[in-house]
Amino acid sequence: MTVELSLIGTFGLTSAGERLAVPESAQRLIAFLALQARPLSRALVASTLWLESSEERSSANLRSALWRLRRPGHPLVVSSGKQLQLSPEVVVDAHALASRARRLLDGAPRDADIGLDDDLLSGELLPDWYDDWVLIERERLRQLRIHALEALADRLRAGRRFGHAVEAALAAVRAEPLRESAHRVLISVYLDEGNDCEAIRQFRFYRDYVNDELGVEPSQLMVELVAGLPLDAPHDATRR
Repeated sequence: MTVELSLIGTFGLTSAGERLAVPESAQRLIAFLALQARPLSRALVASTLWLESSEERSSANLRSALWRLRRPGHPLVVSSGKQLQLSPEVVVDAHALASRARRLLDGAPRDADIGLDDDLLSGELLPDWYDDWVLIERERLRQLRIHALEALADRLRAGRRFGHAVEAALAAVRAEPLRESAHRVLISVYLDEGNDCEAIRQFRFYRDYVNDELGVEPSQLMVELVAGLPLDAPHDATRR
């Protein structure tokens, strides 16, 4: 029976639409195995999840967490000798998001990839967890998602689906406001749909923002993108 694991947003484990209750220590074990996506030694798992405990205590904690995960009909963790891994029957939303992002970046997306959903637009990996191993994976997925949003916005722009292209580009900007490439994609969409005023406003916003935050100017690529537009004409507001 397929089990679905949610790591985007809050932790969640469901089977046949039924939410499965999982103790916190077992949640961390499942999430760690899911994010590593390969067999791991028991010693590594125990020492990572219970970093401040002794070897004996961390091993005992691991045994306890595994015992709590024993469910008839729900094989969550596969044990082979001294190694552990998440059962292949568990479907992980973070894996699906990463796979979709890579297809968009590789230029070979499926039809279903050319769309917008909450995970792609604003999905963050376990935002309330602060373990080092979560922070590393959260940043990796965030970077992958931002690149994918830019690629999706470009593809939607090429298909003249400007409304969706703007939404994807804005999501990339929200994820990292200082990221110039995201602003360039958004400005390109505005220019292609004939909204020069929006393009000027976005350029001014980015120019002022990076100058205030970092003391730098937009790159030559950004300047060339808006070449010929009246960037310094009088205006009522340069910020959003």
